Formats: sequence, C-alpha cells, structure tokens
Amino acid sequence: MPNDMRREIREETAADPMLQGGIDAIVRADHGDPFSILGMHQLQAGGPVEVRTFLPGAERVWVIEADGGAVAGEMEKIHPDGFFLGRLPERRDRFRYRLRVDFPLATMEFEDVYRFGNVLGELDVHLLAEGTHLKAYERLGAHPRELDGVQGVAFAVWAPNARRVSVVGDFCDWDGRRLPMRRRVEAGVWEIFVPHAQAGQRYKFEIRGANGDLLPLKADPVAFEGELRPANASVVHGLRDYDWRDAEWMRTRAAAGERTAPMCVYEVHLGSWARVPEEGNRFLTYAELADRLVPYARDMGFTHIEMLPVTEHPFDGSWGYQPIGLYAPTKRHGSPEDFKRFVDACHEAGIGLLLDWVPGHFPTDPHGLGWFDGTHLYEHADPRQGYHMDWNTLIYNFGRREVSNYLLGNALFWLDHYHLDGLRVDAVASMLYLDYSRKADQWVPNQFGGRENLESIAFLKRMNELAYGNHPGTVTVAEESTAWPGVSRPTWLGGLGFGYKWNMGWMHDTLSYMQKDPIHRRYHHHQLTFGLVYQFSENFVLPLSHDEVVHGKGSLITKMPGDSWQKFANLRAYYGFMWTHPGKKLLFMGGEIAQWREWNEDASLDWHLTDDPMHKGVQDLIRTLNGVYRSCAPLHAFDCDPQGFEWIEANDSDNCVLAFLRKGPDPEHHVVVVGGFTPIPRENYRVGVSLPGTYRCLVNTDDARFGGSGSFTVETLETEEVPWHGRPYSVTLTVPPLATVVLERRGG
Repeated sequence: MPNDMRREIREETAADPMLQGGIDAIVRADHGDPFSILGMHQLQAGGPVEVRTFLPGAERVWVIEADGGAVAGEMEKIHPDGFFLGRLPERRDRFRYRLRVDFPLATMEFEDVYRFGNVLGELDVHLLAEGTHLKAYERLGAHPRELDGVQGVAFAVWAPNARRVSVVGDFCDWDGRRLPMRRRVEAGVWEIFVPHAQAGQRYKFEIRGANGDLLPLKADPVAFEGELRPANASVVHGLRDYDWRDAEWMRTRAAAGERTAPMCVYEVHLGSWARVPEEGNRFLTYAELADRLVPYARDMGFTHIEMLPVTEHPFDGSWGYQPIGLYAPTKRHGSPEDFKRFVDACHEAGIGLLLDWVPGHFPTDPHGLGWFDGTHLYEHADPRQGYHMDWNTLIYNFGRREVSNYLLGNALFWLDHYHLDGLRVDAVASMLYLDYSRKADQWVPNQFGGRENLESIAFLKRMNELAYGNHPGTVTVAEESTAWPGVSRPTWLGGLGFGYKWNMGWMHDTLSYMQKDPIHRRYHHHQLTFGLVYQFSENFVLPLSHDEVVHGKGSLITKMPGDSWQKFANLRAYYGFMWTHPGKKLLFMGGEIAQWREWNEDASLDWHLTDDPMHKGVQDLIRTLNGVYRSCAPLHAFDCDPQGFEWIEANDSDNCVLAFLRKGPDPEHHVVVVGGFTPIPRENYRVGVSLPGTYRCLVNTDDARFGGSGSFTVETLETEEVPWHGRPYSVTLTVPPLATVVLERRGG
C-alpha cells in the first residue's frame, strides 16, 4: 500500500469519531454490531471498497481474491492491538475475498468471518421472535454447513439483553475479541458463520451483559454434544443423518402406547446398572448397554426401559435431574450416534425407551442458563417464583414465550431426532403449585389470587398436545403426587393431557402396609384396599421407583419385616399383588434381584446376588409376572377402566387376606387373585367366583422355584355350586403364607 494512502487512511480514521469509536469498541470486545465495522464496506455509492479486520497478533495482512488468488491489496495496521484496514481504490464493487496473514511464526490464508451474510432466514427470525419455532434447534446452536461455497459452522444463540456476544472455542484460541457475533435485533438472537470450524471442536459463548459486565463463559443451551465432566464446554456436532433400523417398530408402536396394552417399565440409571470394575469402575458405553441391558430387559419381559435423565449434567450425584445440556445425551456413555444405536437396539428387541425429562428447574452452575445474558432470561427474577429452595435450583419462566418454546422444542427433539417413545416428566407437582414447598410469605399468587401456576399448566398442556399430535404412539407420564384432577385426561376435557400419572398414593400406602409386622397388619388392611377408591380417576402407573431406595430409606427387601425367609416372602407377595393390581407397572433396577444394599449411583448393582437361589427366585418371579401380565388380557386390557376390576373379598382384615377379580375383553376369561399377608397359611379358604369351571394357577409366589416354601401347591381348582362372596360359585384353596396366588379361568 502506498505511503500516501496509509497516511490518508490514518487521517480519515482519526477524523471520523464514529469509526474510531467503533474500532476502539471492537478492540475492547465491547461492540454490539461488529458487522457494521468489520468485513467489506463501500462507504458511498461508486466509491472504493474497504476491508477491515481485527486479528490480534498479526503483523501484516493482505486481501486476496477468492477467485484466482490474486492479491487485491495490503491492509494498514491502524491500531496497535491488531486492527487492520485495507482500502482498494480500484475496486468499486464487492467481491469474494480471503485474508493472507503474517503471524510471528507462520503465514496463513483463510476466509474472513465478516464477509459472510446472515445465518438465519427471515422466517426463522420471525418464528423465533414469536416463540412458535418448534424446531428452533435446527437453527440455534452449532450447525456444520456450507455457506457461499465454504464449509464451516453456523452458530446462533438467544441472548436479547446482551451488549455483546462472541463465540469462543478451539477455532479462535478461546479469544472473545476474535469472533463477536451479529445481533438479529428482531428476535434477540446472535449469529455468526465461522468458516473452517468443524465438528468435534469445543466452544462456548462469551457474553457481556447489558450493564457491561463480562459473564462467566456460557455453554450452548442448544448444544447437541458436551464435554465429559468435569469439563463443561459444548462440542460442535450438528444434526447428523443416521441410518435408523427401526422403521417397523416406529410404524407399529402406536399399539404399544394404547391404554389397553401391557406396560411394565424397567427404570434404569445407566451409570450404575453395571460398571466395569477391572477398568477403574468405569461406566458402560451405550454400545455395551445395547449388548447387555437391552437383552436383559427383553429376557425379563419388560415392555419399556425408562432412563433416569441422560441429558448432559455436571454432577453425577444429581442422577441427571439437574441437567444443563437439555439437547445433548450425556458423554458419560459415548457420542450422540452411540446413543442412537442404543435406541435402535431397544427397538429391534421390541422394547420402548422412555426418558426422564426435567422441565421444572435447572441448576445454578455459572456456565448454565442462570443469568444467561446478564438478566433473568430463562428464570423468574423474583426468587419467590424463580428459585427452588428444596433443590437449590432455578425455575423456568414459562410465561415467557421464548422459554416455553425452548422447552417444547426440546420435548419434540427427543421424540423426533432420537426416536424415543415417551417422556416421564419429573416433579410435575412442583410445576403446578406456586406455593409448592413454600411458606405463606414465600410465594406470589396468580392473577386471580390462586396458588395454581397458570403459565406452567398451559405449558404442560401444550407439551402433551404436541407430543401426541406430532408423534403418535409415544406416551407422556407425570410424576405428580397431589390430588390435582385430570392429570391424565385429554386437554379438551379440561385435563393436563398426560397419558399416565404415577400413583404415588398407592405406593406410599402399600409400602407402609408391607413394612408393618404381620401381627399388626389387620389394623391397617385399608392401606392395601384404599387405592381402588380412586384407581380409575386417572390412568395410573404403579411405581416402585429409585426414590424409594435412596437417602437412607433402604432397599425394598430391607423394608420387609421378619427374618430373611419372611423378608423374601413378603417381597414376593407384594410383587404379586402389584403385578395383578390395576395399573401399569414400574420397577427400579435392583428390585428384581432383591438387592440388600440401598442404591448407590457410584457402584454397579450387586449382580453376584443372583448366584443365591433366594435372590434368583425373586428375579425369576419378576420374569414370570411380566410374562403373565403381558400374555393375559384381563391383567392389562382394563388397567385404566373400572369394568376390569371387582373386589371379591376386601374386608377380611382378621386373616389379612384379600381377593379380587380381573376381567378382560373376553367375558369368559377371568383372573382371580388371592393374597395372604401373614406367615400363617389359611387352609380351606373359600373364594367366590362368577363363572363355573376350572381355574388354573398362573402364579404362586410361594412356589419353590421362586424361593418359597413350595408346601402349598395350587395347580387347578374346580368350582363348586356353593354361593360365596355374593357370587353363585366358589373354589377353596390353602392360601400360602405371605403369598399371592393368581388363578385363571378361560372359556371354551
């Protein structure tokens, strides 16, 4: 560049306070509109073209024609920190260019980030601003793509109140001065295309808040992959194509989601189902889980696996319930593609896969969503609305359309992109009530003065409508522990729209009963029977979940009273009662082998226990119960319909015996269940039945093959014309000690 031109550029720059101020702001990394300063500019129509760039550490810079590679001109360093300006007087039109740069140790040639146009289209910006872009994840986040013939990565993040946002990462030496982003004012979204950035590189967003404060580096809220903790950067991944092998499953799974279909769920924490102790007690990979967990669940007869949250989370001890990477399957077990192969394996085995999903709150880690752009963006500003005291977490502001849209899109993302078969929504009760776990002065009433969280309720209804409307065959399940009406009723009937609700009342009552010494059970008989008073008010799942075997509560078998034999017998009787009681079933891992030790997320289940006949007996019982439940229509077809259940004997508290009838679509096909909950066998116990004929024993939890006494075998029973329990026929049997007996009568 001629000296007179250098002098002219310096004089003009110094004389233009707006340009000089812009350059100074770029150098300070405090410019909210970097594309107005950097890149190629034509100051006036017909005037010369100017190129500006900020390259800290550069010594000399040239503008190179992208087509042909000719040098268009050398740039002048007009700021000692590395701001260069090149005026090209012979150029009167914009052209595609590259930069050739002399650094102290090397000369490099690369694309100028600031020559590229918008990343987001006008429709995307409009929908994002409107809060109705249900596939916002296709635009926000980091997406490898080609722009203007150049491969790179398009970044976009919502931060409407930020003064400046830069993407930092492996591609820019984590220097926040290098890649300040373009602000799309209409939607509060910042975007940039970084040429030659690529998948696998780590990145975060450096954000300067509206008050000028530089915030902790933030992980991408829409990152599709994250680093393995304790590192917490996002990883460029994008929405890669995958060759799914589950087309037949996806085509036919709608039937598996019907209320009349059997549903027995194996709840699993992937990190502690099994470990590899000889390799530092490491986690199983998704591939290993596909090879080991999936065949095991299939052999055991479960219809579904429900995973404790696998969305990326920083703290193992949260079990995934304090996620930060809502769009990223955790790196603890492998890559997103590995996770897809695990999903495929489940479907190929005929097993549905459910995800524990956490839209109710998020952790306060500085790289997370809290105070994201220097304001309470995702969370409520008022701690009476935006802070969970129980969990030290923040609460989403569901009334903000962009936040609601972020979460709705996330729910659909897992069902769509990962082919998951449903979502179990965590802590729904905390979302429904503004005064949840709060004292009188610690909550803010809704606009009508009530305690209902109207914004959260609207969000849950919309989520369920979208899930069922967009992905037929999937299910949604609410963990909801209150008497809120219509949780599992359609929204058009005034409900929340969930497919199912966990029956926490049934779980608490029956576990309380089973923990009592049998000598006292006669006084608490109602705890076994009360659940039927409200059983059909919702579509219920009967849960024996992870929450019942942690925090000093002990394992299921240690809750049982008596000596070792009685503990096993009690547990088997309880399982028999649960599997024949109306409602879908859920059992947390380890319960099927009667693990003595309370669940510990840092260790594998105690699989060696299955070498013991008593523990293996419980495992065989669960396998048998799943098989009988799935194959016997009266035990599942009317799980959610009162026409499928009748009490035969609900009041024999003196003997601690109950009996009930399960019916299915075939009026000739009945199942009679008799349970005895003391160690005393009840001989010649008469049970009334509605239909004559032969009743065959499907399950006797006292059977020797399950670890029972085997002394009171029940194979077939013939009815007698002896009216009993208000029914025209009856059968007599010895009710085994601490046992449930399941009898089937088929027509024909």
